[in-house]
Amino acid sequence: MNEIVEKLKQGETMLYPTDTILGLGCDAKNADAIEKIYKIKDRPSSKSLIILVDSPKMLQDIVEVPELAWDLIDLNEKPLTIIYDNPKGLPESLIAEDNTIAIRLTDDLFCKKIIGKLNGPIVSTSANLSGQPSPKVFSEVSKEILERVDFVVQETKIFVPQSTASTIIKLSLDNEVKVIRE
Repeated sequence: MNEIVEKLKQGETMLYPTDTILGLGCDAKNADAIEKIYKIKDRPSSKSLIILVDSPKMLQDIVEVPELAWDLIDLNEKPLTIIYDNPKGLPESLIAEDNTIAIRLTDDLFCKKIIGKLNGPIVSTSANLSGQPSPKVFSEVSKEILERVDFVVQETKIFVPQSTASTIIKLSLDNEVKVIRE
């Protein structure tokens, strides 16, 4: 775990198991590492990325959390990513053109350990080239992704996804809810 976190602090990118599917990640506060994620995926920077946080406090340090969000997080049976307004303390490359950020408060112990030791959020995007299907198991990860990412977390090779990608909703400060992906 310490080696993973040290590599992230140095701006490296990783292929790792998340609470949903296999992901590509990096330190969410490192603009250079975020740029590398976009290049690894051949993804336009106009398409924003999701970040993972390990605690309500970390979430509240980044965004103003509408009261409704806590109910949605508690009631949702599968991982839930919420798009929040007006993030702070993050590189511009993570923030969407409409000044929003997609964040998931993860329950996954492995992800929580990385985030806790890093003392900050991590990027979490599917481990595929932009527009391609998300790999469900390690053997489905493309050769291009494996060649471009800085390192593979060992647990990734035995990871069995618990579900598909997370549900994504947009929640504005006035509690307007829009479902982006179920």
